[in-house]
Amino acid sequence: MAMIMATGLAMAETVNFDDMKTGAAPAGWTATQTGSGSAKWAIEKDESAPSKPNVLKQSGQATFPVCFKNGTNIKDGFVEVKFKPVAGKEDQAGGVIWRVQDANNYYISRANALEDNVTIYHTINGKRVAFKNINTKVTSGVWHTLRVDFTGNKFTVTFDGNKVIEATDQSFPNAGKVGLWTKADSVTLFDDFSFSGK
Repeated sequence: MAMIMATGLAMAETVNFDDMKTGAAPAGWTATQTGSGSAKWAIEKDESAPSKPNVLKQSGQATFPVCFKNGTNIKDGFVEVKFKPVAGKEDQAGGVIWRVQDANNYYISRANALEDNVTIYHTINGKRVAFKNINTKVTSGVWHTLRVDFTGNKFTVTFDGNKVIEATDQSFPNAGKVGLWTKADSVTLFDDFSFSGK
C-alpha cells in the first residue's frame, strides 16, 4: 500500500498557521512582493478563522504581495486556500500561486471582490498577463475557497466549490514552489492552505 502511495500523488499537506508565532511572517515561508512597495505578511489571531485561532494576514501595500512556502517543488498537483478579502480601495483580492520560480516568475489565480471576477495569469519577469477570466460574485468580508489543479499545461480553477476556469498555458513547464498572492492595497486573510503534488 505504501509503495502504491509513493508512486502516486503525495498526500495533501495543509498549513493552518495555528502553531506559528503571531505578529511575524510564517516560519519556513518567503514573505515578499513582486514589484515595488512593501508587503506585510503576518500571522494574526482572528475569531472568524475557518480553523481557529490564527490566519495569515497581508496588510501592506505593494504591486503584488507574494508569500511562498520554502521547500515545496511541485510540477503537477493542486493548491488551495481559504481567504477573506477585508479591505482595499484599489483592490480586494486573494490568490494562489504555483510553479513559483522566484518572486517575479509564477502562475497565479485570484478572485477579486471589487471586480467580481476570477482570473488566471502568468507573471513573467514581474509582468502579469491574464490568459482567462470569468465574472462571478466575490463577496468582501466573507471566507471563500480558491483551488487550482494543474497537470502539464492544463489548469482548472475552482471557486467556492464551482469549477469556473479551464485553461492551458506553456510559460512554466517545470516544478516550482506554491504560495499566496494579493495586489496593491488589498487587506486579505488566508487560512487552511493546502497543496499536494510531485
